[in-house]
Amino acid sequence: MLRSVLLVSFLHVATVCVSAQDDNSLVEKQGRLLFSDDFNRDETTPDKEEIGNGWTTNSAWRAKGKKQVDLKDGAMAITRVPEADHGVAIFHDVAFQDGAVKLKFKLGENGDLGVDFVDRGDKTVHAGHLCVAQVTPKNVTLKDSKTGMMNLEIRERRLKEGNNPELAKLLKGKSAGFPLSLDAEAWHEMLIVVQGDVMRFTLNGTFIGQLQSEGIAHPTKRMITLAVNKTAMVDDVQVWSLKD
Repeated sequence: MLRSVLLVSFLHVATVCVSAQDDNSLVEKQGRLLFSDDFNRDETTPDKEEIGNGWTTNSAWRAKGKKQVDLKDGAMAITRVPEADHGVAIFHDVAFQDGAVKLKFKLGENGDLGVDFVDRGDKTVHAGHLCVAQVTPKNVTLKDSKTGMMNLEIRERRLKEGNNPELAKLLKGKSAGFPLSLDAEAWHEMLIVVQGDVMRFTLNGTFIGQLQSEGIAHPTKRMITLAVNKTAMVDDVQVWSLKD
């Protein structure tokens, strides 16, 4: 059962109902379903990573081929293994300009989940990262990766120069954080809407916040990536286009 989220910051409460209602209505009225998965299946070989339905992962080259994703009880269970030199990344091709992603998730203790919008054809950013929404039990973070941290020029400068005031100025406004107090052992539902240069985040029917930044308006998001640094469970993924 989904449990409501307790907001630590009450700054957004006054606009919560209208904003959340508007985004759900937007998806229902204008959304064209591109992809969905309820994970109600089993692997043919239990000891191998075999998600199916078009999903792939980075386990082969980042975790020495160790299984990090398991289909369990009609959901996708994700756990980074000690051998991994990078967080777990789970990819699915699905292309849109304006769109929405809805999914159910459970983090577990110290868990986290990112939903990353990607275009590997864009060579101005590291690995095609465009924008991302990340949730932990304590916060939600929205980021414009394309003109922010993953922009190749900025990324190379950060590696050489560290975090200096000039780079901090360039990165100002490229991310937004919103505090939460989330039950890590309960199932929750998120809705992410990407529309123009704005990314909005709703959790359990409550509007949490938004980020407006130019990189979010990238013409084509060609892939979604589920990113997990420690552990998470995911179910009932749905992806819509909000433009014909």
